[in-house]
Amino acid sequence: MEHMSRMPRVGVRERVERSVFLSQLLLAAATLLLVAVSVVTRPTMLADPLYFLGVMLIFGSTGLAAAVPWRRFPKVYIVVLPLLDIVGLAAARIAEPNLGVSFLLVFPVIWMSTHFGQAGATGSVIFAAVLLWGGLPMRFLTDPNNATGYVTSQAPLLAVVTIMLAFVASVTYTSTRRGAAQRVLLTQQAGLFETALQRSRRQEQTLDEIFNTVDFGVVGYDRDAKVNFMNRAQRLLLSRYGVSTGIELADIIYREDGVTPFDGPDRPYQRAMRGETVDRVTVWVGTPGQQQTAVLVSSRPIRDHNDSYDGGVLVTRDVTAEVRAVKARDDLVASVSHELRTPLTSILGYLELALDDDRVDPDTRRMLEIASKNADRLLEIVSGLLTAASASNEGLTLALESCDMAAILTEAVESAEPLASQRNIRFELGDLPETLIVADGFRLRQVIDNVLSNAIKYNVDSGKVSVSLQERECGVEVRVTDTGRGMSEDEQGNLFDRFYRADSVRGSSVHGTGLGLNISREIMREHGGDLRLESIKGKGTTAIATLPVNRG
Repeated sequence: MEHMSRMPRVGVRERVERSVFLSQLLLAAATLLLVAVSVVTRPTMLADPLYFLGVMLIFGSTGLAAAVPWRRFPKVYIVVLPLLDIVGLAAARIAEPNLGVSFLLVFPVIWMSTHFGQAGATGSVIFAAVLLWGGLPMRFLTDPNNATGYVTSQAPLLAVVTIMLAFVASVTYTSTRRGAAQRVLLTQQAGLFETALQRSRRQEQTLDEIFNTVDFGVVGYDRDAKVNFMNRAQRLLLSRYGVSTGIELADIIYREDGVTPFDGPDRPYQRAMRGETVDRVTVWVGTPGQQQTAVLVSSRPIRDHNDSYDGGVLVTRDVTAEVRAVKARDDLVASVSHELRTPLTSILGYLELALDDDRVDPDTRRMLEIASKNADRLLEIVSGLLTAASASNEGLTLALESCDMAAILTEAVESAEPLASQRNIRFELGDLPETLIVADGFRLRQVIDNVLSNAIKYNVDSGKVSVSLQERECGVEVRVTDTGRGMSEDEQGNLFDRFYRADSVRGSSVHGTGLGLNISREIMREHGGDLRLESIKGKGTTAIATLPVNRG
């Protein structure tokens, strides 16, 4: 550390030594030119001892500047050179006042003002002025007869030279201080920039390590669709299919069913490169019938300060295991539900026959009624599972016809009233105007039955369920509001996931499979509408079903 701290000081001393020599060399060159001119114009000028002494002092100072290793001495010793220059120039000027030697004094003045600050600027001007003005008394000694005229003619010129030297010293000192301040500022800024650069490099390395550690692919690209970053997971995904550059897997991209090819412009990769937002699109990579990989693709565009498209980031994740697990689950649910439905139907049939027999005593009838009721509930659960599996594998099939939404609501409420009366829950119907639409009435009734069932199950005793039907700009809107327990924001985020049941009801006596809302929303979306919930914890829930205008 000590050696490193000495290195800048040595560099500075070397630069000062070089500057001293160059400054002295410049003055020597100007003096040599002046001597050459004086020899041509007045050959006898060098015969003047004072003039010759002044010139020799300047050339001698130049020799000292070149020969002496000034870096080994304190900086203050360098002041000897400009002082000798001032003495030499003053002597030459006294000897030949009309030669213009005075103007060469700016060189040592600038030199001292630059390297020795305010003291150098002030001292150089005062020293030069003393020598110049001190030459006037010498005239009285050497030439008493012409001394008065000499003083009269030279005094104004000396005053001008003195003022000029003071101005040059002042400007040089001010400029030097300003330059030093700017250098300090630039040094500080350079240090800050270097620190920021190192921090940026460290953050970049950290991000690279993070991106190369995660198990999902990350790709960065610019506005020209040129890839500028690709992590290890993405490269491994591409290498499985023989792709080493780029992110497009040309002819082996298929839709979610694994067999329907993506059209060129609709491919998630090309959409991302066009600056579109891609949100969790599942594609299959690989030829059907061979090994395929399910990839979940998402992308977001990046905007510059002018809000113009400037590239983006694309994220891919291998979800093959998850997709196949979901399919296996749905297949199992469908298989088990189908196998359960046949014996359940037989059980219900025999229970109905037993209940129709008048010879059954009351206690036995009560037990049979309980068994029949639970068998009906079990059949309802199995039917829901079959519907969910069918919607997942084949999609819902709608039988569209003209139907009255108000009539569907009225019939659903009438069917739900016996269940609501068991807990003293009352229905409050708003204005239900006749609303004819083209839809699958059976499926819509399934949605309304599910929403009303939830409003009753999750309501409080002696609660209320409000039902309304209104026409909006977007189409028809049905609202079912209960006065029940409500839900937290975390619970609302997963309500439409299959088999999801909130923690607050999972251990309660309220039964359910977690499929009703998922199936109901799928039915509404197949109609071009939607189903959503608005809930406040402890204040109830409102189910909002919307349908587009499609009148019969």
